[in-house]
Amino acid sequence: MKPTKIVALAAAALFSSAALAQVVVTDPWVRATVPAQKVSGAFMQLRSPTDARVVGVRSPVAGNAELHKMEMQGQSMKMRAVDAIDLPAGQTVTLGPGGYHVMLFDLKQQLKEGETVPLTLVVEDRQHKRQEVQVEAPVKPLGYVAPGGR
Repeated sequence: MKPTKIVALAAAALFSSAALAQVVVTDPWVRATVPAQKVSGAFMQLRSPTDARVVGVRSPVAGNAELHKMEMQGQSMKMRAVDAIDLPAGQTVTLGPGGYHVMLFDLKQQLKEGETVPLTLVVEDRQHKRQEVQVEAPVKPLGYVAPGGR
């Protein structure tokens, strides 16, 4: 293979992963827990320059982490796990109470206000290439409401 072709292939690979790497996470937070509570939620805003989707999440503070969605079904609010959360190109997607969010199950410790919870989001682009996005989410008090109500 000619050196120029190798450089072009390397540049193409770098460009495609760079676009995926530009997923921006803003205003992340996790709800504090009371002693012995084993579940909490994580919330944030996500923006991707290209079409992508969040296909997984994990955290060392939880035995299990899942992507979830809350929605009204008739007169009841229902929560369910989802396989992915779409990130349309150039649009901000809010993960907040009452909508898409991250559930942290089997917590290994109480989450206290002022601490930080590490989260790893698994993001997949349209070519099914995956990348991990590291997030440091501050723990907010039980009654915290983010600006904009999310």
